[in-house]
Amino acid sequence: GDIMSNRKIQMPREVYIDPGIIKDTGDICKSLHLDKKILIVTGFHTYDIGAKPVIESLEKADIACDVVKVDNASYDSISEVEEFITPDTTVLGVGGGKVIDVAKISSYNQDVYFVSMPTTASHDGIVSPLASIKNPKTSISASAHSPIAVIADSEVIAQSPFRLLSAGCADLISNFTAIKDWELAHRLKHESFSESAAALSIMSAHLITDNIANIKPNLEPSARIVMKSLFSGGMAISIAGSSRPASGSEHLFSHALDKILDKPALHGEQCGIGTIMMMYLHSGDWRAIKKALEGVKAPTTAREVGIADEDIIEALMMAHKIRPARYTILGDNGISEEAAYDLAQKTGVIE
Repeated sequence: GDIMSNRKIQMPREVYIDPGIIKDTGDICKSLHLDKKILIVTGFHTYDIGAKPVIESLEKADIACDVVKVDNASYDSISEVEEFITPDTTVLGVGGGKVIDVAKISSYNQDVYFVSMPTTASHDGIVSPLASIKNPKTSISASAHSPIAVIADSEVIAQSPFRLLSAGCADLISNFTAIKDWELAHRLKHESFSESAAALSIMSAHLITDNIANIKPNLEPSARIVMKSLFSGGMAISIAGSSRPASGSEHLFSHALDKILDKPALHGEQCGIGTIMMMYLHSGDWRAIKKALEGVKAPTTAREVGIADEDIIEALMMAHKIRPARYTILGDNGISEEAAYDLAQKTGVIE
């Protein structure tokens, strides 16, 4: 069907990806008329690097603000934040992916505007209209709204740990298998497919793989490349109206690991490892994926992220059950134990 048929496409109204832009937060909020009352949602780690300069900028512009610190993306965090929201509040999410998700969902639930201010470029939820919330034993994609504005300070992002940036790159590299899964679902299940969203998603992934030599620790231009790529990947999700352009079997594998492990690795890291294996199942160039991940210093083996072989196998075998409605290369019945071992060993994910 036609993607524009009866559904609105939500996108941010203004997007800033610039060094030092965090100091202009007050002016940006004023220009968007979001200056009645601001609630800053931030993390304990990101308070100093992110929230402090935002508070200074708002005070300079005479904008009243409250601050609430959250430490995880849970329903408790969301209801805690919602208690601070009144009808004329604008929510600013200043932090990593978990903080952004909490800010996004609480503002959506209370029907107020949300401004995304990422301090890391660790995953594509920064600009998309979706959020993921950890339940005691599930991780689901909740629909929320797109931020009214994105203010990404590439200097701040460059200062964040390189491991987070490299996880963001891995999350983008996983678009390659997500699109293969989406095309497969389109052909086998007649699922709706958007050429433009798919093309934009692949382009976002290429922005990383074509720039591997330029993605290095503590460099503002590196942070900018990754942030721009996450932004265009998020736009692909907005256009498609689903996470399909950026989330396929490799994400199901990562969500399965989240369920199995007490301490999962980073979302992007797990998706990257999943992408190597899912590309093998698609008979694609999995070696190129592995090489790209190594190029951005993302892990390509279970050992590097401290995950046991049997947990990788279990995750491969249960991945198809995570979202039964989402058809991927794993099919309706998943992968057998023998095939899972074979797959993980041949791709070098386990030894």
